[in-house]
Amino acid sequence: MGKADLKKTLLVEMKGVTKTYFPRKTFFSRQKNRVLALNSIDLGIETGEIFGLVGQSGSGKTTTGRLLVRLEQPTAGDILFNKTPISGFKGSALKAYRSRVQMIFQDPYQSLNPHLSIAETVMEPLIVQKIGTPETRSQKVIHTLETVGLSPGKAFYNRYPHQLSGGQRQRVAIARAIVVEPEFIVADEPTSMLDATIAIQLFKLLQEIKETFGMTFLFITHNLAAARYLCDRIAVIHEGHIVEINTADNIIRHPEHPYTKQLIKVQPGFKYGR
Repeated sequence: MGKADLKKTLLVEMKGVTKTYFPRKTFFSRQKNRVLALNSIDLGIETGEIFGLVGQSGSGKTTTGRLLVRLEQPTAGDILFNKTPISGFKGSALKAYRSRVQMIFQDPYQSLNPHLSIAETVMEPLIVQKIGTPETRSQKVIHTLETVGLSPGKAFYNRYPHQLSGGQRQRVAIARAIVVEPEFIVADEPTSMLDATIAIQLFKLLQEIKETFGMTFLFITHNLAAARYLCDRIAVIHEGHIVEINTADNIIRHPEHPYTKQLIKVQPGFKYGR
């Protein structure tokens, strides 16, 4: 399903979402030492787009992603998926939601279990969601590995993470995320630990996956150049606030917020209006 075939409707909405952390108290700490990671943010991600969330370390961008996949709960506000609040999902409803929403983590070294083979890693979501039979699952895993560029799939089936390069590990992580064919994927800095050549290859892969499967992405990054290359729209986040949202080109050519301008200023080769 291509981009032109998808209606521009909101798949994901965040309304007044706040997330506060309360670090564990010690003899030297006080309850005042709370951390406000997100401060009443509003965000809407359209069906079929790759939406970029750009900010420096500690800005709240990873927290946003974790909230959307229900790894954490917001302190206040609402998160809607297809206009349905996700905060009340429990049991089978939460399990069903997690088959529709997946996450690609930043570090493939940590996100892949070193004791599981590549086949076991990619097959696990199918088993958890009770999708297919042992035979069809095996075929699905091989097909998915080849979809992400690990071909022939059978050659990688019985390997382990330590036998793969960093780029190959991240392709396995992508395969694990798409094997259940979710509607929405949060990609949290998926190329930040890879060199530029491999990163560009994975950007192209994410675009191909979006076009082939009609998936929607939230692409989290600190790199405006990467977001401009990959994303349809970009939101800039700073200290837990969304300070600007626009198309990727307009964010670069006509930035409005001082923080966005500062991000562009420190990006090699970027100037306003270009």
